[in-house]
Amino acid sequence: MALTHRDPPASDPISDDAADGADADLSAYLTPGASGLSRLDLLVSGAHCAACISRIEGELADTPGVASARLNLSTGRLAVSLHPDGDPRRVLRVLERIGYPASPYDPGSVREAQDREGRELAMALAVAGFGAGNAMIFSVPVWAGLFGQELGPATRTFMQWASAGVGAPCAVFAGMVFFRSAWKALRAGRANMDVPISIGVILTLLVSFQETLLMGRDTYFDAAVTLLFLLLIGRWMDHALRRRARSAAADLLALQAPSASILGEDGAERRSPLRLVRPGDRLRVRPGERIPVDGVVETGESEIDYAILTGETTPQAVHPGVACRAGALNLSGLLTLKAEAASEDSTLARIARLVESGAQSRSTYVQLADKAAALYVPVVHTAGALTFLIAWMLGIPAREAVLRAATVLIVTCPCALGLAVPAVQVAAASRLFRRGVLVKSGAGLERLAEADHVAFDKTGVLTEGRPRLLNADPADIARAAPLARASSHPLARALAEAAGEGPVAPGAVEVAGQGIEARTGTGLMRLGRAAFVGAPLSGNQTELWFRDADGALFRFSFADALRPEAVGLAGALARRGLSASILSGDVEAATLRVAGRMGIPDWRSGLTPQGKVEALDALKAAGRRVLMVGDGLNDVAALSHAHVAMAPGTALDASQSAADLVYPADHPERIAEAIDTARAARRRAMENFAFAALYNLVAGPAAMMGLVNPFVAALAMSGSSLVVTLNALRLLKGGGR
Repeated sequence: MALTHRDPPASDPISDDAADGADADLSAYLTPGASGLSRLDLLVSGAHCAACISRIEGELADTPGVASARLNLSTGRLAVSLHPDGDPRRVLRVLERIGYPASPYDPGSVREAQDREGRELAMALAVAGFGAGNAMIFSVPVWAGLFGQELGPATRTFMQWASAGVGAPCAVFAGMVFFRSAWKALRAGRANMDVPISIGVILTLLVSFQETLLMGRDTYFDAAVTLLFLLLIGRWMDHALRRRARSAAADLLALQAPSASILGEDGAERRSPLRLVRPGDRLRVRPGERIPVDGVVETGESEIDYAILTGETTPQAVHPGVACRAGALNLSGLLTLKAEAASEDSTLARIARLVESGAQSRSTYVQLADKAAALYVPVVHTAGALTFLIAWMLGIPAREAVLRAATVLIVTCPCALGLAVPAVQVAAASRLFRRGVLVKSGAGLERLAEADHVAFDKTGVLTEGRPRLLNADPADIARAAPLARASSHPLARALAEAAGEGPVAPGAVEVAGQGIEARTGTGLMRLGRAAFVGAPLSGNQTELWFRDADGALFRFSFADALRPEAVGLAGALARRGLSASILSGDVEAATLRVAGRMGIPDWRSGLTPQGKVEALDALKAAGRRVLMVGDGLNDVAALSHAHVAMAPGTALDASQSAADLVYPADHPERIAEAIDTARAARRRAMENFAFAALYNLVAGPAAMMGLVNPFVAALAMSGSSLVVTLNALRLLKGGGR
């Protein structure tokens, strides 16, 4: 991020030479949109907080030719809508001027930036750890000398310089992570937690050098670099969690077919990258391939597996005139589609955009800590300055007055405040990990404690996620099994699994979208839809029909079995004050059956991904804080928009990436345990905040009155950090209530 700023000429609000490369031709990166607008996607660097979003979007809103701008903080993606007279180069110059350089958005660039940030944090953490360990080798003898051990002035000074030679460079290098953030915050006219941390570290180093030069006793090179080491652990963990969470949208788009078979006017077929598909193109989709873009069937019949999109376990038959959505799996027949949308406007792409827009969240406790830091800077640093002035006016020597002022800043350094939340989150995450629950987001753990309503997806969360044959006569199963073993249909596979190993019907032929048949010496056998075998339609049921060679009909019903551990889950949540509902993409009969078994009167079926998001928005409008639990692609947008999200370990990668916590699929009762731990973590965090406030209220005035020397200040500062850490570790002993 650029840290320098040059005001542009008064005649032009934007300097023409503000950014290198800003005058390049960017027309190739513009995407035509509705109402004559065009869209420009940029990768912005240096944006880390809500203030960054506000400034970037506000500056661009006032830029001529810009219709709107929306920054996704999680991915760094800035979507700018331009009027026909809008100049993309002007957008780049505006961003450069305000300190947020940008380049055309490219997923590879995003990954590179994330990797670079991770490497910087890892390097800073390693250097801080090295400096902390080695600086203490020289500082421990100095502190021991204060308790009567034999250590002459010359030896003490040598040890102090040795500690400075190791600790100070390491502290400066490792502290650059905080110094850059603090400088950026101060330039924006605000104070975050990095401001007092940076001031405390820099002042500690300066006072330590002063004491070393004057052959004093008190130096804190080891304390400065150790503080940075502890804080960098939390910063690196936060980066790792955020990077994993950002991958949800990328995981979604990875489910799209990388290319499509486009049919030319002469009927010739060519394989083209997905980005080249345009509305109106005719596409060929073979069995086993995914639908590349949204389209309508022109020719062919087949069955489409929408489970990954909607969660519905029963494949849907398609024929000419039926719409198909991108990402669905073509099971049986050869289809010709007419594309209705480009890849960036497909169902999957729209879900990915919903995920991105819902991914921006910020820790409530971090916001609280930042507010405390904003008060800390003027209050404590004013107190330090007043301490020096009053002591000097009272005739205290300038050196003593400086030490007394430094003591005020050292003893009130916000170490306990900085560790209050990370220590609790690490302890809570460790406790849940031992129960098989992975915490992916510290902010999500905080929001989980605030949840008052749980919205469940059905398939794969409350149920096992695969159809099972209901009670049927073993003799009937044995009759249909040879045909079932010859089919790849999910229901046929479930029937074959119930029958076990055995022969496969010779000469079996799959009839696209209908079923499978085989001719025997006595007649024709068929397994499939009711109409295919000549059976009467039986309504909204998941079923297969079998007609044997003699014309006898047999009906097989299937259901997605409810997980036994989920039966009492609604009651367990109710005892904790949470209500529950089911938001399912499956059919009404299947959803009603599960809702009845669990005792959940509030349920909805047949929901699309957008429908689930709208249902969550309605709950939010009613004042509910919703925990969404889902596992399918149709749940990813809802998981990202919910107040907090959980996914089972068997969920799609995209769903796990969008979730804040991942639990063992076979143990849904862990959801209630995670809520207990999150609520306990909230109590521990608030206790730590209260202790940090009380500590500063007592220690600050004591240091101002000269009752605390630098050595005691260092011990008190370290002790306050130890207290909040030990309080957090109470979570590991099972203090969940």
